[in-house]
Amino acid sequence: MFQAIDPASGSPAHTTPEMTADQVEAALARAAAAFATWRLTPLAERARLLEAIAEQFDAHRERLARLATTEMGKTLKSARAEVEKCAGGLRYYAQHGPDMLREIEVPTASGATVRQHWLPIGPVLAVMPWNFPYWQVVRFLAPAIMAGNVGLLKHASLTQGCASAIEEMVVAGGAPAGLFQNLAIRAGAVGALIADPRIAAVTLTGSEEAGAKVAAQAGAALKKVVLELGGSDPFIVMPSADLDKAVQTAVAARLQNAGQSCICAKRMIVHADIYDAFAERFTAAMVSAKVGDPTDESVNLGPLSSIEQRDTVLAQLARFQAAGAKLAGGAALPGKGAFMQPGVLTEVPPEDPIAQEELFGPVAMLFRVADIDQAIALANDVPFGLGSSVWTTDPGEQDRFVRDLEAGMTAINQMLASTPEAAFGGVKRSGHGRELGPWGMHEFMNLKTVIVAETPAPAPTPQVQGE
Repeated sequence: MFQAIDPASGSPAHTTPEMTADQVEAALARAAAAFATWRLTPLAERARLLEAIAEQFDAHRERLARLATTEMGKTLKSARAEVEKCAGGLRYYAQHGPDMLREIEVPTASGATVRQHWLPIGPVLAVMPWNFPYWQVVRFLAPAIMAGNVGLLKHASLTQGCASAIEEMVVAGGAPAGLFQNLAIRAGAVGALIADPRIAAVTLTGSEEAGAKVAAQAGAALKKVVLELGGSDPFIVMPSADLDKAVQTAVAARLQNAGQSCICAKRMIVHADIYDAFAERFTAAMVSAKVGDPTDESVNLGPLSSIEQRDTVLAQLARFQAAGAKLAGGAALPGKGAFMQPGVLTEVPPEDPIAQEELFGPVAMLFRVADIDQAIALANDVPFGLGSSVWTTDPGEQDRFVRDLEAGMTAINQMLASTPEAAFGGVKRSGHGRELGPWGMHEFMNLKTVIVAETPAPAPTPQVQGE
């Protein structure tokens, strides 16, 4: 049995029964049967289903949002925004997916014609985390449905209610049986699923440890895998930046989802000429951010996802301080729930291994650099390479950052965020493969090459001479 715990109160909420081995087997059989027919459906029918599922997300926005808040603590206003983003993502693939799947014709020097067809590959297993319990799933599910694949979800233990609700939205939208199913199982059952021949591919968003394990299992089964793992994204501010806007955005970027986001800005790297002004404003805004009841619209952030997650962050902060870093704020708040005050770490020794770690909570590291070369070197001096945000109005500096930052994504003078239209993913130990846009859909498709020989011209009809 999965037991949901409200992280704002520490009280038990609802429970979700764990699936038996027989139930998992039945789900796999349904998925295989669904793929046999869904792969043949017209693109217009797939688009209509995505529109219908989007309507379900719209109609149940408040209930879905409150469920996410109860299960993992995000503010209600941010949970509503997540549900709305899901509806938008579903509609994006409904509207643009058919064009992404059009046949491509390529002429060849030999005179033959090559046609490239995008074909579905089968049931895709998604192993998803708790931090964005709806959006993480929809950004795999929407392109999978449009592609003609089917989906199986192994969601986080914390958010089994959200997982069941997603399946409810898909079914209510009119999906055929087995097109998308939530598997209420433990992490230990994932390996057997990956090995099952009915599973065609795997996508995972999660920790490095989980990604390495799933990648090894998928490799042993010779199956495609997409991994979106950790990040310690730099937020680089140069002297030409709009300082007020940079500070305001840095605070928002670090506190989104209580700091529990792979693409949260986690390391603020600031040029020495403006460091003191930035540090003063940024630190003051961070430590004074309003923490409290996540259903209160005036609150900046609610609890972390669990007492265990908060304690993990607090233990990290103790190690930072032991290494010589200075901490402003960052303490556990009294009372029930997984609340903590946002904080800022300064004087972090960059050569210490602690500086390589990802902080998955509302605490930022703040670094001073002398020039753009030092900023880029420090930004790249971590094993991660997911996202980045750079603040400069100098075109030459913008070009340097785009070229030299080791990251899958770079936002210029704005906060980095995922959007259905753009590829999402990282490099280095932040994973491989891409989600969203046409690239995310094509990751789990067979690009079949069809070669058609040149049709010889018909022989001329012999001319019959006159009598």
